[in-house]
This record gives sequence, structure tokens and C-alpha cells, in this order.
Amino acid sequence: MATIEVKNLIKSYGEVKAVRGINFSVNQGEIFGLIGPNGAGKTTTLRIISTLLTLTDGSISIMGFNLSKEPDEIRKIISYLPEDAGAYKNLTGKRYLEFIANFFDQKTVKSMVSKGIEIADLGQRINDKVDTYSKGMQRRLLVGRALMTDPKLAILDEPTSGLDVNNAQEIRNIIKNTAKNGTTFLISSHNMLEVEYLCDRIALIDNGLIVEEGKPQDLMKKYKAINIEEVFTRVVK
Repeated sequence: MATIEVKNLIKSYGEVKAVRGINFSVNQGEIFGLIGPNGAGKTTTLRIISTLLTLTDGSISIMGFNLSKEPDEIRKIISYLPEDAGAYKNLTGKRYLEFIANFFDQKTVKSMVSKGIEIADLGQRINDKVDTYSKGMQRRLLVGRALMTDPKLAILDEPTSGLDVNNAQEIRNIIKNTAKNGTTFLISSHNMLEVEYLCDRIALIDNGLIVEEGKPQDLMKKYKAINIEEVFTRVVK
């Protein structure tokens, strides 16, 4: 069973169709990239799958649950990290993770926080206030928050946006290792080298439509391109 099944998804805002009937599926443990230029419909799609926006038409199932009919069940098994996510700056990193963990099963709070601390890998700085963290440290904390719940599906919008090389590489490694343990990832990124490194498969979306889909290596071969950035510039006009 696929983790995600998207069929004929449409999202309209009045006369404007942000998403115009897209189809794709994502398998368990796969890292799937939804890639496109600004305004292409990718973030709208991620927000719909995250249950934050309602769809206009079509259907989405996640682990067999119908998104329109069973959103509460889906929220129990997913985690969403938007590009502009932030943490409470007056809390320490550890207290922030504890605060979030307390929204879940009380029996798992301790183990959940321990896992978040391990993923964030901030050392003793986990006990400092978030407002003293660099952007990279905050992002690592947020990735820890997103993954400490052991989601079946993790949805990450621009997971390494604005980070330096070392912090970005650490987060990519976290994603890779977590996927090996069975978590499915749906990510969006403007960094085509990151996409090429991370994703098992990608879908290119433009003007609300998926215009190409496949494994990065297969797409590079198809378009006789040296990297995914070159594929992107040829497919997305």
C-alpha cells in the first residue's frame, strides 16, 4: 500500500486554479520531492496533504485514510514542517520539545523528547533559550520536533532553506537515516542538488500541473542532462 495516493487533485481560489488535477503516489520509506518554481502549486499541495487546506476536488488517501473524511486520523500519523516555521523563543530547546510532546500520549513524552534531543544534536545548547540559537540550530530543533513523534509521513517544505553547508548536510543525513527506518518523506526544495541527492523520485509541477515525474537518474538520462537543475530548466519553461 502506498503511503500517499493523490488522484485528480484540484484546488481553486475563486476563478484561480492553484492546482489543476494532479496525480502522484508515494511509497512507504520513499523520499519524494515535489519540485517547481514559485507559484507552481507545490506548497498548496503540501498544505492540503497536511490537512491545513481543504481540496476543491479529487481525492487523497494517506496510509489508507481518506483525507476529506478522516483528517483527524491522518493528523495522528503525519508531521508537517513549513518553510517559515518557528519555535517559542523564550523557551529552551528542551522545554520547547517537552511543550510539543505534551500534546501527544503522556506515556511517551519522555521518550519522545529524548528522541527530539538526539535528532537535533545540539549538545548542551539544548538547555539554552531558542532566541540564542543560530538559524541552523533552530532548524535542527524544528526537524527534531517534526520527527520525534515517529510520523508515518513527514512533510518538509524547504527543509534546509537558508542554512550553511554543514547544517544543511546534517539535516539531509537525518532525513536519509529516518527514511531507512520506514518514515516516508514528501519534501519541496529549490535546491536542485539537494533534490538530486535526497530524493528517490521527484515530480516537477508547473502552473498547477505535474509536467514530469521519475527517478532523478532516469530523468537526467531522458533529457541528456548533467544534473536535475538542467532537467528543471528544460521541463519548466
